[in-house]
Amino acid sequence: MVRKSGLGLGKRGEVKAEVSMGQDAPGGQSSPESIRNYHEKTTVCDKIIVGRPKMKVLTASEMKEIDRRTIEEVGLPGPVLMENAGRQIFRAISQRFPNLKEERIVIVAGKGNNGGDGLVVGRYLFNHGISPQVFLLSSKAEVKGDAAVNLRVAENIGLKIIELLEPKAWQALSRTLNQATIVVDAIFGTGLEKPAAGFYAQAIEMINRSRAFKVAVDIPSGLSSDTSQIIGPAVKADLTVTLAAPKIAHVLPPAEDFVGEVLVADIGIPPALLADKKLRIELLEKVNILSSFRPRKKDSHKGTYGHLLVLAGSLGKTGAAIMAARAALKAGAGLVTVATPQSCLPIIARSTMEIMTEPLPETAEGTLAPEALPRLKELIQGKDALLIGPGLSTHPATARLLFSFLPLVNLPCLIDADGLNILAQQPEWLQRLPKPCVLTPHPGELARLTGKSTADILGQRLKLAQELAQKYKLILVVKGHRTIISGSDGQVFINPTGNPGMATGGTGDVLSGLAASFLLQIANPLLAVAAAVYIHGLSGDLAREKLGERALVAGDLIRFLPAAIKLMEDAARGEKPSLSAESGLVPLSSL
Repeated sequence: MVRKSGLGLGKRGEVKAEVSMGQDAPGGQSSPESIRNYHEKTTVCDKIIVGRPKMKVLTASEMKEIDRRTIEEVGLPGPVLMENAGRQIFRAISQRFPNLKEERIVIVAGKGNNGGDGLVVGRYLFNHGISPQVFLLSSKAEVKGDAAVNLRVAENIGLKIIELLEPKAWQALSRTLNQATIVVDAIFGTGLEKPAAGFYAQAIEMINRSRAFKVAVDIPSGLSSDTSQIIGPAVKADLTVTLAAPKIAHVLPPAEDFVGEVLVADIGIPPALLADKKLRIELLEKVNILSSFRPRKKDSHKGTYGHLLVLAGSLGKTGAAIMAARAALKAGAGLVTVATPQSCLPIIARSTMEIMTEPLPETAEGTLAPEALPRLKELIQGKDALLIGPGLSTHPATARLLFSFLPLVNLPCLIDADGLNILAQQPEWLQRLPKPCVLTPHPGELARLTGKSTADILGQRLKLAQELAQKYKLILVVKGHRTIISGSDGQVFINPTGNPGMATGGTGDVLSGLAASFLLQIANPLLAVAAAVYIHGLSGDLAREKLGERALVAGDLIRFLPAAIKLMEDAARGEKPSLSAESGLVPLSSL
């Protein structure tokens, strides 16, 4: 029988990954050689976030196929995978609670493979002198396959299992949960597609009412692994021990709020299966972008790192243009020129000595006028990338200018802010944008571009990002908590850096300047944009560490950009992994 399994990404405290199962694990690797491709623990502000290099985020069907191949092609039997999963969950609990014999432990198991994992946990507890209370949400006769094997083994060693078939059993569950200190949720795995109902929902609600520490097996029961939305009652876990790789529900809000702290458990699935290039969604990690931060060549000069033209600013919105240009410079652009309405030029020119400026004809309202087109034709000559939008305004005359100018552009182009709002007036232009082109909308801007509601966008950010990027052959960055970066080939990155302190005006302008700057310096446009999003969030995390969240403003991100970039440069110069496989729960690189 093919197993169903998954991953989570924690939202608080430490997130660790289990990469070795120890010498005694069937199908496991016991030597340090087995973990040499994993990376050291690194603290990002108040978190230690870890994961496999180039960690894929899988759908339930992808994980099911990987399980099938492990069983049928590699020859590792399903019961061995279940044994490994249960052992790892037991280890995780043992590490968290060193005096485990003093704890009162309850296991609530379903009839499927997730429940089978829970039964293995119960057996390991029992064999270590601990008698957990095990409740089964079905009759024993309904348990099939690998789970049935472990049910028989558990009973044969004397582990008592209570079937939740009668009111008295439910009363016993209620009393036991009230007294428990640890509850293991092993009801549903990653195969759930509809809301939990009936006695399943009742059990989930009872677990949530308990004050016990809640450990979810693979995924909190009630979550659907393929969506970030909450589809019905779900266990609110304190710790999720998940198997092999992340699922969408574990890495995107609001579902990620239910997973708690997360351990990623290696259950013996060959790394090559998880590294399959057909798996297109990845959790963005330092390892994805590290090669972009190698030392600069000694004989380089300003022309080596490109000349960025920034088309931005209008009366009252010069700050957006300034922040974008400053971020581009701090990110390493060789030269930055801001083309802006004539009345805005003195403000921008005085703001930063390193910025070059070009005055352009303007409307009476202080926005760019169509008469600027001849000069723009001249300005794009000799430039290496173009940024359009910060503080530009959506004045009708400015919109006419932009639609006249875009067909002339043959440079890598990033469009943000008011540039996106102008495009939303004529969305058919999405088919005609220069290539490569990067769009960086927040959910509201994407709603205007697509004609959908913001609520619809928030409910399907990942799906929409992937579809639109492929349809229009562009790179799409959907900003927000866990920003999504999607390429025209279907490749998607989910970014883990950043914090709520960045929910303030101007942070998007900083990102646009940073990303446009990296387009000059990094040959692969998708990796350039992914690196920018990662560094942008990391700068915010470093700023929060010093300033807190409430006082953080967009300019602080620019102040901390050098520190964030230096962290990457130092890592690229050759950090040495420092790993221990002693426990099988090994911290990996910072995301």
